[in-house]
Amino acid sequence: MNNADWDFTLANYGPVWALVVQLGLLLLFLMLGNILRRKIPLFRNCLIPSALLGGGLLLVTDIVCSQFGLILVDNRIMQVVTYHCLAIGFAAMSLKTEKSTHKTKKCQVVEFGALQGGTYMLQAFVGLGITVILFLITQYGDNVISYICGLILPLAFGQGPGNALSWDINFTNTPATLFEGNGSFGLSLASIGFVVASVFGVIYINIHKKKGNLIVRNSKISSKFVDQTNLTGREIPDNESIDKFTIQAGFVALAYALSFGFMCLLGVISDFTNSIAWGFNFLWASLAAMLIKFVVTKLRKKKIMNRDYINNYQMDRISGFAFDLMIVAGVSAIEIDDIKRYLLPIIILSLIGTLITYIYIRLVAKHCFKGFEHEFFLMSFGTLTGTASNGMILMKEIDPSLRTPTSSLYIMSNFPAMIMIAPLLLLLNFASKSLMHAVIACAIFFVLWTIYTIYLFRRKVFKKKYKDKQVTVWTDEETGEELTLEKDNNLEQVEKEK
Repeated sequence: MNNADWDFTLANYGPVWALVVQLGLLLLFLMLGNILRRKIPLFRNCLIPSALLGGGLLLVTDIVCSQFGLILVDNRIMQVVTYHCLAIGFAAMSLKTEKSTHKTKKCQVVEFGALQGGTYMLQAFVGLGITVILFLITQYGDNVISYICGLILPLAFGQGPGNALSWDINFTNTPATLFEGNGSFGLSLASIGFVVASVFGVIYINIHKKKGNLIVRNSKISSKFVDQTNLTGREIPDNESIDKFTIQAGFVALAYALSFGFMCLLGVISDFTNSIAWGFNFLWASLAAMLIKFVVTKLRKKKIMNRDYINNYQMDRISGFAFDLMIVAGVSAIEIDDIKRYLLPIIILSLIGTLITYIYIRLVAKHCFKGFEHEFFLMSFGTLTGTASNGMILMKEIDPSLRTPTSSLYIMSNFPAMIMIAPLLLLLNFASKSLMHAVIACAIFFVLWTIYTIYLFRRKVFKKKYKDKQVTVWTDEETGEELTLEKDNNLEQVEKEK
């Protein structure tokens, strides 16, 4: 573009206005989705996220407008927003310095990580096994179903639209997979995952309430979720020359910049490192954020840095904003024409994926997390079919004050979970090379799932008993007394005694 032609008119719509218009659409329909959720009892009672409603409404509006020759949504921009918001959200979450508010047992922290790893592996080998069978059945027909598309199930259910989109595109660009999802397959599965998390979670709560298995305790939200700014005097004051939120955004931007540099480095080392670099932007962003947090902590200890620059509350706001945009953009970027040929695998994967996830998490919750198994189940099921936000919303429906150690266990289990999920991420490219590679990867996922499951049920398998008979559940806000829970008791009984 010549400088003489540069202006801000519609003649330069692409470079000047396209991104702003698309972001405006995302925010507008996010607000409309929130209005729908608040005004329509069905959506509100089912805990359907406002972002999902907004994305669906934008998708439908775009389809209607396209019938009159008006293209409302730029799919490429929406995919770019989905891709980057995933990494930005993970970076902000990883920068938080929040510590556990309960005394959690180390074995339960590892067990939570093993559950997440086991669920990913279960979804991976079942999903991949289903589509390998479908491929063998359809390979000589006109509508061949790719063997690799089932591997998107754990990415869509477990990690949401961002990673599902990224690897859908990677598999589409790999000729050996015979896959033409173009991002829409992964985005569709992820959208279904949000609905599964919300609707099934609400059904679970209502069923167990009627059975008398749980009591929904209505109480005030803990004050730790309020932005208590600068209580110690060490944080940046609000009247500083630079806004506190700007500092938080700067830390997130630094983490993503470091991850981008690392991805560029991986990209030039070899073809293999280049193949794993760009699909894991969220992982590199998380690791970069952890590195920044480590350096900041060391500088604070050595008194080189005198202020607490990272604010947990505002990091939550950044990650929440990024994930909301990711969901709206991801749903609106679905191309109906791209998923028509994949309706059968989408339906099968969604149904079976929901069933196996429910059964596996329910069994583990009953065995390993007695006393708060319902809270744990809702948190885990919501997270491993939707996002952490879905899990937290469901859990807070029956534990609004976070009296059980579930949220603390989730915080503490992030690192072991990342280690146990790593084999799946490392085998994604391997599985896409050929049908035989996919079968080998499927077998590896099954072996890893078996190992994780044996660890989780080791007490039953090896007939070992619990060494610790108590789990700290909460601290009484009035007396300050720690209330503990015997492993064979349930939380409702303790609540009644209190």
